Amino acid sequence: AMETAVANMVEPGDRVLVCVNGYFGLRLAEMAKRYGGDVRTIIRPWGDVFTASEVKEALDAHAAKVVAIVHAETSTGAEQPLDEIAKVVHNSGAVLIVDAVTSLGGIPVRVDDIGIDVCYSCTQKCLSCPPGLGPITVGARAEEVLRTRKTAVANWYLDLTMVQQYW
Repeated sequence: AMETAVANMVEPGDRVLVCVNGYFGLRLAEMAKRYGGDVRTIIRPWGDVFTASEVKEALDAHAAKVVAIVHAETSTGAEQPLDEIAKVVHNSGAVLIVDAVTSLGGIPVRVDDIGIDVCYSCTQKCLSCPPGLGPITVGARAEEVLRTRKTAVANWYLDLTMVQQYW
């Protein structure tokens, strides 16, 4: 689901901002680079969280199409305050990808209330199910990104534009 989110939201040359405060933020940044994104990161020590003002400052310096953040970093458990961060991201015109791998089923994720554009998780953490499934949700803003892509999604099996045609 993580790669689905990145593969579908990032096209070659797209500016991407990744908030890194642990291992999975690093993984998001690496994936976005592999899909051709012009990736910038803001970094906090592992276990610290980001503020909306830090994200705004980074977006002012590097306007991005996509912002990615881990809600509760698996490596530390630090929970991001997403409400204000989501407002900053949306005010900049970017879409917000949220990794809820550790949080879904353990703490409220509030996808619709916050306005998370793409949110993904897994089954083996707080959901306590066998591993191998990756739930993902795609909101209206992210659907528009899919609809207006200039290039084909670089991963056939994870291409949500094909699914979008059925929607």
